[in-house]
Amino acid sequence: MVDSHCHLADEAFDADRDAVWQRALDVGVAGAVIVGAGGGSASNQAALELVRRHPDRMRAVVGIHPHDAKDADRRALEEVARLARDPLVAAVGETGLDYHYDNSPREAQVASLRAHVLIAAEVGKPLVIHCRDAYADLFRVLDEDRPPRLRGVVHCFTGNLQEAQAMLELGFSISFSGIVTFRNANALREVARVIPRDRLLVETDAPYLAPVPLRGKRCEPSFVVETAARLAEVRGDDLAELCAAVTHNATAIFGLPATH
Repeated sequence: MVDSHCHLADEAFDADRDAVWQRALDVGVAGAVIVGAGGGSASNQAALELVRRHPDRMRAVVGIHPHDAKDADRRALEEVARLARDPLVAAVGETGLDYHYDNSPREAQVASLRAHVLIAAEVGKPLVIHCRDAYADLFRVLDEDRPPRLRGVVHCFTGNLQEAQAMLELGFSISFSGIVTFRNANALREVARVIPRDRLLVETDAPYLAPVPLRGKRCEPSFVVETAARLAEVRGDDLAELCAAVTHNATAIFGLPATH
């Protein structure tokens, strides 16, 4: 298994990060994609530093979260572009639009997204997208700005089937978090049921969104096996085959070593 999106460098793990990662290894998590976005430049640096300690198992993603888009000035974006050129950085993001919380003005979120699209194109790496209640504007930006070969992942997908299909047509893969295990997520499970296996990813978004039956706990990479098991049940897939598929997909997208 690969946890395709987690914030293991977050301060929530400062007290026991090594133990958390060992628990993941113990349950068969062979690799992880460490996302820095969410705490400014320092969090991107922290993600890359962690990956440098585990280059055989991890890759980093650097960017400015849409919640922090108000701080995406030229200096901050130049720093993202600089870090994105590191060989251990696999993708740019998570960027996108979040109109649910609106922690940054919408115009700032759109401007930051456009800048990240350009950075991803310049460095030739995938884009990791966060989108909540904002697909109309996301499609508008991608239609206007997306280079032909740009691909990536919609992480923690919570949209509807039409939105998923549109992202697939644009060349993006779809990643499901622990939300797909929640009791009230029947509509999302219907989407997960029909995503092509070769475009499917599984993540924790740790330390957030612990899956059932672990809700209420601090989420960690080892919990990805619970989400994978629920996805396999929903889709009618053999669990081992699903795990092999999502591991292959994550390895291909993020350039992880073939540790599985």
